[in-house]
Amino acid sequence: MNKPDPNLASFGFRDVPEDEKPALVRSVFNSVAARYDLMNDLMSAGVHRVWKDAFVDWLNPQPGTSHLDVAGGTGDIAFRVAERVRKRKGAAEITVCDINYEMLAQGVPRAVKLDADIGWVCGDAENLPFESNSRDGYTIAFGIRNVTHIDKALSEAYRVLKPGGRFLCLEFSRVIAPGLDKLYDVYSFGVLPRLGELVAGDGAAYRYLAESIRRFPPQKKFAGMIAAAGFSEVKVRNLSGGIAAMHSGWKV
Repeated sequence: MNKPDPNLASFGFRDVPEDEKPALVRSVFNSVAARYDLMNDLMSAGVHRVWKDAFVDWLNPQPGTSHLDVAGGTGDIAFRVAERVRKRKGAAEITVCDINYEMLAQGVPRAVKLDADIGWVCGDAENLPFESNSRDGYTIAFGIRNVTHIDKALSEAYRVLKPGGRFLCLEFSRVIAPGLDKLYDVYSFGVLPRLGELVAGDGAAYRYLAESIRRFPPQKKFAGMIAAAGFSEVKVRNLSGGIAAMHSGWKV
């Protein structure tokens, strides 16, 4: 069996030179940024909102803490964290970091409209522009499969968290419900690109989405990668039969 080329990275079902992947990913999200939130609602029939609510429920953010949401794009997770803390009659330091400026540009006006005190930083998950041991919480939702080196992103998550800090990831994963996998494939490779073409004007971007999900490590393997980065008490919770999964770990 041929060993994988260490200088290549997956971009959907293609392998590309690893130094080319960041630009390719940016081009995908530049293309769909203006319709990204609408497409999330359409392609999941709103279920992504339920997943994100469950994600923040498990995070259980507390007033007075500092929180970093990486690949946070238009702010869906950050806004939920802010609202959860506000309901507890407190405040938290919340920062969104994303490599794609166009995605951040969609989130900033939403923050103004929602009166949410959130910082916005354009930065790379593999080389975060934040001090070590500076954050109580780190989240990344539907973003880690787009990085070039997952291990580097996990290492950076560990670095920026304070001892006792929480890592939490929400990502599309491996379907475990019998029979659902075949239906999901039909939808992912048949319906989703057509929907992307009609609504966002870019079917290829959503074909990449489906392909990148299939290339992402299954739940157990990804949990092992989180543990290898140094995190303890790594746990997994499947959502919707494994269509998505949440992974949790703690820095001790």
